[in-house]
Amino acid sequence: MHLARFPRKFMAHLPTPLEPLPRLSAELGGPEIWIKRDDCTGLSTGGNKTRKLEFLMAEAELQKADLVMTQGATQSNHARQTAAFSAKLGMQCHLLLEDRTHSNNANYNNNGNVILDHLHGATTEKYPDGLDMNAEMEKVADRFRAEGRNVYTIPGGGSNTTGALGYVNCAFELLSQCNDRNLKVDHIVHATGSAGTQAGLITGLKAMNANIPLLGIGVRAPKEAQETNVYNLACATAEKLGCEGVVNREDVVANTDYVGEGYGIPTESGLDAIAMFAELEAILLDPVYSAKGAAGFIDLIRKGQFKKGERVVFLHTGGAAALFGYDGAFDFSGRWVAS
Repeated sequence: MHLARFPRKFMAHLPTPLEPLPRLSAELGGPEIWIKRDDCTGLSTGGNKTRKLEFLMAEAELQKADLVMTQGATQSNHARQTAAFSAKLGMQCHLLLEDRTHSNNANYNNNGNVILDHLHGATTEKYPDGLDMNAEMEKVADRFRAEGRNVYTIPGGGSNTTGALGYVNCAFELLSQCNDRNLKVDHIVHATGSAGTQAGLITGLKAMNANIPLLGIGVRAPKEAQETNVYNLACATAEKLGCEGVVNREDVVANTDYVGEGYGIPTESGLDAIAMFAELEAILLDPVYSAKGAAGFIDLIRKGQFKKGERVVFLHTGGAAALFGYDGAFDFSGRWVAS
């Protein structure tokens, strides 16, 4: 599959590391756990969206855009990486941030990803939840176009067929790393939300006949909706690549038991996962995506879904900058000692 046919701006630090997690593996007593470090893509603290943006922003540049727009939740990793990529290319960036959590915490609304959005020069506006945010974005884009701007809009999460190419490429990269190190992988697990990461991965894995099951741990939508969104995008991505039919409905699997009260609202199991990864492996997760993905992964190991003798790769989607917007979720009072 020849991805060089598609325009791309090379910005990510690739390949991202593939590392064993021996202390976490020993603690859980199940499979041998490895981690694919897509928190190390390099752009403004990294994250999975940078892979997608390499293809999306190349398209924007070809269309001679002078303003890039996207939308996401207040602490959106995608918004932050879009703002950073725009800064590197000298394009103005405007972000629509949706208030999905109704938090009044000052750090949530102004720190973490939000302060980075502004440091990269982006302008932002806030919206209440419950709206069709892609439709709202197009309304704002039309306003800018009426002023003479050439606007390129990116859907939430960068999750369309162009963005999904970034994770088709990630599937190639991961399999190449495994082959080069003679690592037989039995499962891949990651957090899934706007669908582009999972859709790209499953398309790439199936196109290569990798025979590695992929499990997405959902962070927002119910199971049927999540799997349908991923499958539809995977099919469209396969068509874009010229390999229609390579993905079957049963290839797309999401477990949405770990969402908790809703998108962006921390869960106890997610906070436990953050502590476990940080204390055992010095790896930072974020409360919105990677922590819920890790919480589901840990629980499924404990329930025996992933077994001793197997090797499982957890794909880290990044987002640690959001931790600074969620300081109120953590209690470190017992960690202070008298000097």
